[in-house]
Formats: sequence, C-alpha cells, structure tokens
Amino acid sequence: MTTSVAPQLQRLVTQLSVADQRTLLAFAEFLHSRSPPLLPAIPQIVPRPPTESVVAALKRLSKSYPMLDKAKLLDQTSSLVTEHLLQGRDQSEVIDQLEAIFARHYEQFLRDSMIPDE
Repeated sequence: MTTSVAPQLQRLVTQLSVADQRTLLAFAEFLHSRSPPLLPAIPQIVPRPPTESVVAALKRLSKSYPMLDKAKLLDQTSSLVTEHLLQGRDQSEVIDQLEAIFARHYEQFLRDSMIPDE
C-alpha cells in the first residue's frame, strides 16, 4: 500500500463498524482478485562517472531510484553530504555509502511492496 493512502485508509477503517470493516475487506479482496499483480519498479541505474561530485551522485541516485521516498533518505544522505562538505570526508567513500543507502532503501521498498499470501 502506498504510504500516502495508508494513514487515511487506516483512520477510516477504524471508524467503521465490524460489519462494515468485513464488507470493506471483501471488496478489497474482490479488487485484488481481478487486478493483475503489480510488479515493483525496477531502478534504472545510471553509471557512476569517474569524476562525480557528491551532489551529482545524489542527483544521479535519485534519478536511478525514482520510486523511493526521498524524505526517508534525507537524514542519512544529508549527514553524509555534511560530513563531506564540512569535515572533508573522502568524496569516493561518501558516494560509495550513498549508493549503499539507496540500495538498502530499494530492498526495503521491495519488501514493503510484497503482497502477503493469505
């Protein structure tokens, strides 16, 4: 379920009677049964140029992984950029870590996208 719909749907479901919750569940199961399975988006990895800056790497990775919620990446990525800019952390090392962060978030995205068999 997309993160933008989940909180609203959760709020609405909790306000329904048990009978209406069952009806909603039956309708959701009906919709699910007639829909083709959604395949998660596949990243289009843009190759890393040899002389890439940290900021350019962020732009490249954001373009490579458009399905990721950038707000969820912000804390980790901004910390690395700050370490590079203000503390002189090695550019190549920071870019390696940025790539790893995006890859981990994509793996989590795939896990979150899985529809459990029930």
